[in-house]
Amino acid sequence: MDWRDLRFWLAMGAALPVWAALAAWAPGAVHPAWPLGAPLAFVLPALVYPVAEEVIFRGAVQETLHDRLPPFRLGPVTGANLLTSVVFTALHFIHHPPLWATLVFLPSLVFGYFKDRTGSLQAPIALHVFYNAGYFWLFGGP
Repeated sequence: MDWRDLRFWLAMGAALPVWAALAAWAPGAVHPAWPLGAPLAFVLPALVYPVAEEVIFRGAVQETLHDRLPPFRLGPVTGANLLTSVVFTALHFIHHPPLWATLVFLPSLVFGYFKDRTGSLQAPIALHVFYNAGYFWLFGGP
């Protein structure tokens, strides 16, 4: 992973206006101090789950699909990334409201793009942890 990659930092920065829009859309929902009272409830969705999901989805599923599917692209998105993101999103419907589960699709494509771009899980894990940490820090509290 080249930490000087401008696309990576643009992807990191993309989270900021999303969090700002969510905060504006749901004023009063932001509780930035809540992780101090429940650190494990923060660490699991902010750190543990993103790492596990990236190892499974980008490291196993997307790699397997790359090996087994004929090459296919929609712009910068490979067929393996697209199918992995569909499965990743579908599984979020189990524990999330439909709108939130659907909104997982775009970040999933971003994570998969960086897996394809770098050949490594470092960037997808860093992005997923950052996205989840920011979201759950701001909106995951009581």
